[in-house]
Amino acid sequence: MPSTGTVTVKIVNQIAAANNQDIFVTPRNGFLAGIVARMKVDDQILASEFLKVLDLVGTFAFALSGAVSGVKHRIDLFGVLVLSFAAATAGGITRDVLIGAIPPASIADWRYITLSMIAGVVTFFWYPLIARMRSPVQIFDALGLGLFAVTGAGKAIAFHLGPSAALLMGVLTGIGGGIARDVLVSEVPVVFTAELYAVAALAGAAVVVFGDAVFPRSAPVAAIGGVVCVGLRLVAVRRGWKLPVAQQPD
Repeated sequence: MPSTGTVTVKIVNQIAAANNQDIFVTPRNGFLAGIVARMKVDDQILASEFLKVLDLVGTFAFALSGAVSGVKHRIDLFGVLVLSFAAATAGGITRDVLIGAIPPASIADWRYITLSMIAGVVTFFWYPLIARMRSPVQIFDALGLGLFAVTGAGKAIAFHLGPSAALLMGVLTGIGGGIARDVLVSEVPVVFTAELYAVAALAGAAVVVFGDAVFPRSAPVAAIGGVVCVGLRLVAVRRGWKLPVAQQPD
């Protein structure tokens, strides 16, 4: 009959293997290595939960931007809710389909749909309060952009995609909702005309991807990436920083 120590060793090894850890516990080093393995697993769980929180906050922020855009275009309640949901989930759904996370979290998890609907209803009935903010669409859009760029890159890394693919998924997750929102209200997507939009998403995703090489799945790295993206986007809006546009003959 196996001893308690042997069973513990097997369990710790299984946990480490499931989380891609290079730590394997033997009876000799079982106690110390077991502690280290559990600490690493706990850190990964913490980082994963932190990314989930960021994803939900980003969903609400992008949903608000979609709802505000709908109210500005004098769309009815149903249309505002559709815009809210599309802006909040389009980028994440596209990312999940591409990386094989089926069904997409935005559909499988009731919290995403609920947050989108809450944002739409709140904006529709209490729009005057939101309108007091200066450029509410830009503010909520910048928050959603930063949060989604970070979570998109982080989820791609969790699914073992390479650095370039993770960067692409971060940018795609960040800009997807804004594109869906603008297309639905017959506007040129802001990503093609606004100040450093995709570039800001790329910067935030890059912090996560390159930071992961030094501090794997670190919550502080994800937070820094979000701050970089949001800060760059808002500063670009304030100072009018844009990528060059091709000159046309008069």
